Amino acid sequence: MTVTAIVLAAGQGSRFRAEAGQDKLLADCVGLDGVTRPVIEQVLLNLPECIVQRWVVTLPERHEVIRLAEAYGCEVLLLESAGMGDSLAAAVAASGAADGWLVVLGDMPFIQSASIERVINGLAVDGISVPVQAGQYGHPVAFGRAFGPGLRALRGDRGARSLFAQTSVREVVVEDPGVLWDVDVPQSLSFAPI
Repeated sequence: MTVTAIVLAAGQGSRFRAEAGQDKLLADCVGLDGVTRPVIEQVLLNLPECIVQRWVVTLPERHEVIRLAEAYGCEVLLLESAGMGDSLAAAVAASGAADGWLVVLGDMPFIQSASIERVINGLAVDGISVPVQAGQYGHPVAFGRAFGPGLRALRGDRGARSLFAQTSVREVVVEDPGVLWDVDVPQSLSFAPI
């Protein structure tokens, strides 16, 4: 199955910016390998090799995010809207034909590559695959080819959660707290799973 990764990196990160005075995607954090890199670089590094097509959706003024995306072999889609629905719709339309799409949030730097692979392996062409950690849905979420029209129809800041009602969601149980850990505030740059 050829799955295209869509890394959403167009949000404003206003909570983080208000507390730290910087773009959360460029904040330094210690990755799963113990090396300090910007948040978005950790996210890109964690994408498994099996994902050949990779897109990063970001704002035109995020020059360093664009540079890092290109350095990691990603196509870059520049979008003025920070709305998740707008970002997903534009990226799915731009990416062309695929067996499915893996939606990755640009502020989740602690997801294990193996967990991402399991989510992809759990995907059917007409299904949705989501990681589950400690009984909670996490990220990334994979959508089969049948959901292309629904993803392209998304608008504004509403994500793809509404599409979950159209199929039985394949829950992929993982032992990976990183699937629930996003960096919304500076304190979450230190990964300390419970």
